[in-house]
Amino acid sequence: MTRITVTVGETTLAATLDDSPAARDFAAMLPLELTLSDYHGIEKVADLPRAVDTSAAPPSYTPRTGDITIYAPWGNLAIFYKPFEASRGLVSLGAFDDPIDPLIRDGAYPVRIARAD
Repeated sequence: MTRITVTVGETTLAATLDDSPAARDFAAMLPLELTLSDYHGIEKVADLPRAVDTSAAPPSYTPRTGDITIYAPWGNLAIFYKPFEASRGLVSLGAFDDPIDPLIRDGAYPVRIARAD
């Protein structure tokens, strides 16, 4: 498992990535400077610089609040701030260790995701 930080403004949140091929591939991209925006009032999404290898991932995932995921068909990062139904192509990468309140804001905004090491 890989510990990461997600920095939004002056706030740094702790998260832990899963011990999975997809999460390790995502971790290999870090650090990342991304722009999060809202999607359907349940998740924050951002485009990644390249696709994450999800070939070994289960076909679907049921996200919970605080989950960090990849939506494989679009190749984007998705951070859920509300739970949602099982979705085909959604792959778990990990979850936040801290409350994610600082991520729940209007408009698009920059974040930095880095290894916590």
